[in-house]
Amino acid sequence: MFDKLDMGNLSEMLSEVQKKTQEIQNINASKTYQAKSGGGMVCVKANGKGEINDIEIDDSLLQDKDSLQILLISAINEVLKEIESGKRDAAMNMLSGFNPFMKK
Repeated sequence: MFDKLDMGNLSEMLSEVQKKTQEIQNINASKTYQAKSGGGMVCVKANGKGEINDIEIDDSLLQDKDSLQILLISAINEVLKEIESGKRDAAMNMLSGFNPFMKK
């Protein structure tokens, strides 16, 4: 199975993987993700690092603390899922072009 693996290029391959990983992290950090709940009554925006940048709340929710809490939790959980999905997709794209068995 490993007879076609070019061990001479292993260090170069690892360096390339590290470089691509850093590029992906930089790209993800600059992305903005958004999730809404309650039909858009709550909107949460975050960057690819998972930092919440903005929360918009419809004024009608300010009188209903329980609903506001539920909708905030829902929107935050959804935006965090979007961030993870973005990271996973970026990693899969990176790995799709990586072939350790191919000699250069």
